[in-house]
Amino acid sequence: MARMHHGGTSLTARAALVTAVTLATASPAPALAWGTSAPSLTGGSPARVLATGSTASVLTAAPAAPGALTFTAAPAGERRASVPSVPGRAAYLYDADTGTVHLSKQAGKRMPVASLTKVMTAYVILREAKLDDTVTVQAADVRHAAANGATHASLRAGERLTVRDLLYAVMLPSAADASHALARVYGPGITKFVAKMNATARSMGLADTRYANADGLPKPSPGYSTALDQAKLADLALRDPVLRIIASTRRHVVAKSKVHRAHVWTNSNKLLGKAPGVMGLKTGYTSAAGYCLSFAADRDGHRLVGVILGESNADRRFQSATRLLDWASKQGVLPEL
Repeated sequence: MARMHHGGTSLTARAALVTAVTLATASPAPALAWGTSAPSLTGGSPARVLATGSTASVLTAAPAAPGALTFTAAPAGERRASVPSVPGRAAYLYDADTGTVHLSKQAGKRMPVASLTKVMTAYVILREAKLDDTVTVQAADVRHAAANGATHASLRAGERLTVRDLLYAVMLPSAADASHALARVYGPGITKFVAKMNATARSMGLADTRYANADGLPKPSPGYSTALDQAKLADLALRDPVLRIIASTRRHVVAKSKVHRAHVWTNSNKLLGKAPGVMGLKTGYTSAAGYCLSFAADRDGHRLVGVILGESNADRRFQSATRLLDWASKQGVLPEL
């Protein structure tokens, strides 16, 4: 039984990034276009990829024909410090402000992402509901979490909580009872809510993502995504100020009232309060997905966004993320041509 603990005349910068990845890996790279809501690169800044797979490398852009860029590998002596080891099956780390891809390991491979699914659930809820709306917990919501051995918020049938509080339950302890209650109400029904999740994924350009439920549990299907798509989602989700605040909260207390019991929920993200500038985002685990982590941090005016999928050790994903953030924040930015 699975238990959840719970990226014309000239090349555009995004297209240049795709070219860089292709040259670095000698194989087709996943598209990096976010769509109109994504950060854009301007001013002809050179695109670069610092690491692909398990091999660290630096690609620099050099002028070729007018209005075009070609990419050449920097001499070994000019390469940056070796990228930290990331034992997970897939990983992706990039600078959301410049578009610099710091690490790409199996980033386009489709795989289950466990409770990282709940980032999309929260994102959709924030567009479908008002924060002060109240939702009545039903027995089916409680049974859903219990029957699947999932993490939960200790909700009881009959309790009435605000959407705001239930979102804290979804994002901090990764509560399957809370996500089920929200999806049930704002689908309405789970099937319609999942359809909204997938429609939102398409609108974001997440071409390798398909959600099958609102929580990432194995039944009826876990769905799939990629480290790259989850990094894109993390970037867009953190632009929502409410979701950013919730994901950054280490502990949320719900005082007892006439319509619900008292609740205290702690964030499962161990990066919070330890790694500088970290603002979330989400943990996840199932036996099929392994330990997963979506994370972001603001460092020296840059937002670094990363995803680790398929880690076999719960704590090591946090250790890897910390090392990656420290490493990437020291890489600097290549000067404009």
